[in-house]
Amino acid sequence: MEYLKIDLHSVVTALSSSLDLVGIDEVKHGKRVAIMAKNVARELDWSKADCLTLMHAGMLHDCGVSRVQEHRNLSETLEWDGAEAHCIRGEAYLRACAPLAHLATDIRYHHTLWETLQNLPLEESTRLRANLIYLADRIDMLQLPFIGTEQILLEYPAILDYAKKQAGRMFAPELVDAFAQAADEEAFWLSMDPEYLDEELAEFSSHQTQVTLNLDDLRALALLFSRVVDAKSHYTEEHSQRVAKIARYLAGHLGKTGPELDLIEIAGLLHDIGKLRVDEAIIEKPGKLTEREYACIRRHSYDTYRILRRVFGHTPIPVWAGYHHENLLGLGYPFKRVPKEIDLEARIICVADVFQALAQNRSYRGRMAQDDIIKHLKERVEQGTLDGHVVSVLIDQADECYRLATV
Repeated sequence: MEYLKIDLHSVVTALSSSLDLVGIDEVKHGKRVAIMAKNVARELDWSKADCLTLMHAGMLHDCGVSRVQEHRNLSETLEWDGAEAHCIRGEAYLRACAPLAHLATDIRYHHTLWETLQNLPLEESTRLRANLIYLADRIDMLQLPFIGTEQILLEYPAILDYAKKQAGRMFAPELVDAFAQAADEEAFWLSMDPEYLDEELAEFSSHQTQVTLNLDDLRALALLFSRVVDAKSHYTEEHSQRVAKIARYLAGHLGKTGPELDLIEIAGLLHDIGKLRVDEAIIEKPGKLTEREYACIRRHSYDTYRILRRVFGHTPIPVWAGYHHENLLGLGYPFKRVPKEIDLEARIICVADVFQALAQNRSYRGRMAQDDIIKHLKERVEQGTLDGHVVSVLIDQADECYRLATV
């Protein structure tokens, strides 16, 4: 399916934005790490291929982080004792994703001290890439309070001094030397301004040979990010994967075939990617949400839509995924679309999302039995919020859908 062929670098760049959402108050961390690491690698005359690999690893180095509190711990403590856990998760996610599996080892060791890393049975190139990501990652935490202000010009000598003091212990001496050389100019730091960062990435991208992804690759990438999203809370474990399976199953029984089924599965896997912005304390709250907390929840489908437009803008995936909280009364969110504006595929994902959520334990209630879920769906059809035809097909296939939702 020709229009599903998408450039790998573009996908990584766009999906790194979803990982940035976990920071809530601090965004584009992955992109800054990628740019800084690439600038140091150029100082060392690394090949273009190595620079590209390094940038992809930099943009995705925190793919093992889903929870806001974990992100804060990593941001607020230069050497946090719990840092290795997200490295291990990230490695597992990437190893299961063929297009990005080559990044797994770099991500596994990107918080390992050089004094330990240099003695591990790894290729020297792997050690240096992982440690360079670590160096750029920690430097970004130090520069964070000053990004976008002229204050960085006064502060960066102290940041350089910190890196030099850690040579041999945290960071490889040759990387520190190259970093000091590259960063001993104001432009290095001023380019980290959010206003210029995307230009830096776009300029680099324009010189790269495109590597296109086939449909299986795209599904693997979608699965990777669904795992990151679903790891926000044990209450949402495998939610996106199960919604995708139910949606694909229903779509098949509604006459969809071939690539259409793949598209709806990918949309199902990614429908909650915007939820990375939501603090897990809200997701896990046992009581009623405040207006502000509910507002945080409501915006996630819009964030999903905007992120997916950057990756799948020439396909219907952003709309199908982003509309999963629209309803047939025109009272859903975030667009308040009326029925004629809501595709069947979006209606299918909506029903699959509701069905799976009700079949899963949540902080405010237990898992509902199959008959109780069916009763709830019928009530929603009577109210006019869910598509009656989609729900009727689900009811006909209730046993299998409940199996997909729970087993």
